[in-house]
Amino acid sequence: MKIIVTVPTWNEIENIVPLAHEILRQDPRIEVLVADDNSPDGTWRAVAELAAVQPRVHLLHRTTDKGRGRAGRAAFTWALDHGADLAFEMDADWSHHPRHLPAMIAALTDRDHDLVLGSRRVPGGADIGRPAARRWLTALSNLYVKLVLGLPVADCNSGYRGFRREALERIEVRNAFSPGPALVHELLYKARVRRCRITEVPIQFHERERGTSSLTFRTLLRSYTTVLRLKWLGLTGRLFQPEAG
Repeated sequence: MKIIVTVPTWNEIENIVPLAHEILRQDPRIEVLVADDNSPDGTWRAVAELAAVQPRVHLLHRTTDKGRGRAGRAAFTWALDHGADLAFEMDADWSHHPRHLPAMIAALTDRDHDLVLGSRRVPGGADIGRPAARRWLTALSNLYVKLVLGLPVADCNSGYRGFRREALERIEVRNAFSPGPALVHELLYKARVRRCRITEVPIQFHERERGTSSLTFRTLLRSYTTVLRLKWLGLTGRLFQPEAG
């Protein structure tokens, strides 16, 4: 079994190399793919140097068509093209700790689900180190997405997730159109529409300790409007049309 863990990055030079090593330690079958949007801080160079000596690390150096969603789509497509049986995505800032990967892998193999979410909002999950205002905003955002898209999961905003190969093909990940973080909602909604078996495992989500987040209020607002657009496309039967983007 080939397991590819994808990590979209933008200015994560402080985090990416130790994170890649920690990911690899979780399972000998894991390979790491870093999809970097030509970070000015040289993140991609650090990954290239690591990949030169560690054959289980790969770099997708992206210089055009940038954006969090597009990087995620490109990374999942790369994983499929390189024979992944399971493909995961996680953030590079240590908010998603690699120690949760074995339980998430087991959910897709031992329990035979199609999609697993690392969830803060199931028993055993936690949101650690974030101010109360941020936790309230996350909770309201989660409720909004859950109600609009009718998603039967506790943590709709989780960007820590893994797919079986067949699930990524079923939701036509190559045609995903969300340019920003709303890719998380797009793929989850498409998985629901295509009747994928979805499960959640608890994680402890930690606030970033090093580096600076690239998430802005404008990006967040655009994600919320994209959720409405996803619902409309679903209602009108155009969710899986490439021109929907």
